[in-house]
Amino acid sequence: MPRFGPTKIVSRSFRILAGAGVSVAVVAMSGNPAWVQPQIARTIKIIVPYAPGGGADTVARVLADYIGRAQGRTILIENRPGAGTVIATDAVSRAAPDGSILLLSDTNFVINPHLRRVSYDPRTSFEPICQLVNSPQILVVNSMSPYRTLADLLKAARTKPGSLTLATPGPASLPQIAFAMLERAANVDMTFVPFSGAAPAVNAVLGGHVTSTLISYASVAEQVNAGTLRPLATATATRIAALPDLPTIAEAGYEGYEADLWDGVVAPAGTPREIVSETANWFLGALRAPETAHKLAAQGFIPTGTCGADFGSMISKQYGQFGRVIREANIKPE
Repeated sequence: MPRFGPTKIVSRSFRILAGAGVSVAVVAMSGNPAWVQPQIARTIKIIVPYAPGGGADTVARVLADYIGRAQGRTILIENRPGAGTVIATDAVSRAAPDGSILLLSDTNFVINPHLRRVSYDPRTSFEPICQLVNSPQILVVNSMSPYRTLADLLKAARTKPGSLTLATPGPASLPQIAFAMLERAANVDMTFVPFSGAAPAVNAVLGGHVTSTLISYASVAEQVNAGTLRPLATATATRIAALPDLPTIAEAGYEGYEADLWDGVVAPAGTPREIVSETANWFLGALRAPETAHKLAAQGFIPTGTCGADFGSMISKQYGQFGRVIREANIKPE
């Protein structure tokens, strides 16, 4: 929660309060106290914890472009990759809480504190602004695979413990955590095979080197549409519009199962609530604009627009949920 709100002026003279890019109105006092509303800086920097060109970078740039034009602000994107997003996240946690520095966060935001030594807590070191988009994960197999449903795959996994394999892009990532969640829910034993990225994991399934992969739909949409990969289920809470006939893992009998990849935006703790609220409205407006919705959908993203306290609750829930899975499955960082 924000740690302080508007600044109260009790002097009878003019005062200007400013700091690190935040401007506030100049108020002439006539004898009664007045409230000065903090205003958002004219130049805002969004720190993206990945190199240019990836999914998070795309989300940030699409929304920044719209907001900059709609609000008459200069929105800068700074890519600061490293340490699995920890470098950028740590830097923003220590930035001035004035709304001029924001972090494009993602699922690693709630995963990393359980795997690495960090100086921040995602639940208390930041002000949640908005969850922006989801990137659905789906479980796929080669189209020549004998497994036509999730039930088929899990039955075989029970019959032959450890013999079936599941590829994911990188160790200690959400796909591995989601995989561990499914193993526990279904009481099966499959072998986890990490790859250096999405493309190698997908190629391993296409080549028949691994049984399956749990991966973002955007990474396999082309192969699914071409019929070279067969989708078995989605890890989302509800079915996705692109594949309306594809059941969720929860629908397959594992109630409550959900493991979405997401991107959101947060500010340093202590950012005034007025700035947090107005910034959230700007992002919501951008997500609802047809031009941005089209651009995001073309990249496989589903706009969500869960903001403020609701976004904060989601962060806290996933922090606890993923932390338990990481400990129970003994998942280690790279």
